Amino acid sequence: MKFLKRKKPLDLIFFLLTWLSAIIVVFVLIIIVGYILINGVPHVTPSLFAREFTMANQSLFPALMGTLMLVGLSLIISVPIGVFSAIYMVEYAKRGSIFVKIVRRMTETLAGIPSIVYGLFGFIFFGVFLGWGLSLMSGTFTISMMILPLIMRTTEESLKSVPDTFREGSFGLGAGKLRTVFRIVLPSAVPGILAGIILAIGRIIGETAAIIFTLGNVARMPNNLFDTGRTLSAHMYALANEGLHPGEAHATAAVLLIVVILINALSSFVAKKLVKK
Repeated sequence: MKFLKRKKPLDLIFFLLTWLSAIIVVFVLIIIVGYILINGVPHVTPSLFAREFTMANQSLFPALMGTLMLVGLSLIISVPIGVFSAIYMVEYAKRGSIFVKIVRRMTETLAGIPSIVYGLFGFIFFGVFLGWGLSLMSGTFTISMMILPLIMRTTEESLKSVPDTFREGSFGLGAGKLRTVFRIVLPSAVPGILAGIILAIGRIIGETAAIIFTLGNVARMPNNLFDTGRTLSAHMYALANEGLHPGEAHATAAVLLIVVILINALSSFVAKKLVKK
């Protein structure tokens, strides 16, 4: 109370608004997570994890495996391209370069395009023009394009946040440009890069429209890169849209939430290990 009394009226107002905003965010999060878990966990049964989907079990296992495949393949494509593009723009390109400004503006534009547009483009280009059809390959390249701007921007900002004194000290000790970037600058930016990757994973897992247009919505696990399948979000959408299996739809939402939490926890653990190292 003494701390609040010492504050000026305007400072006190902003202090209270900050706390009120934090409480509202936490309250909304608790409501959403609680609603999903309360309605979903009771319907999580062993039959939901059967290897094959049937009308009797409404198994989400094929969709879970399809989601993990899509996440892994999309990151394999987009992370190296996004990270190396950001390294070039920050470390090698001339500051104030017109080319860098154009790339940055195009990246920001791509980040704001609705996912349904990516889905239509992926269907027309990858599915029809290249002849891949509704397949894991079409979905992977479409999702890679969606998350590439996010990874590029977060990596770029992380690299720019590394103090120039780190680079100057490395150069002063005789290290070259390449060694400085990969042994000094990049490790210092790893937490920010991983944060961008975590956000990208969340977008992949939660995407539905672009997935249905490119990967498809068939309740089976893809056998190869050119086979169709389904993700957890598409599976949940299909069950909720039919209106015949609301319990299984809530259970899928609960499993999806748990998967996101586990992936975020694993990414945070890796980030802490890398920072300590």
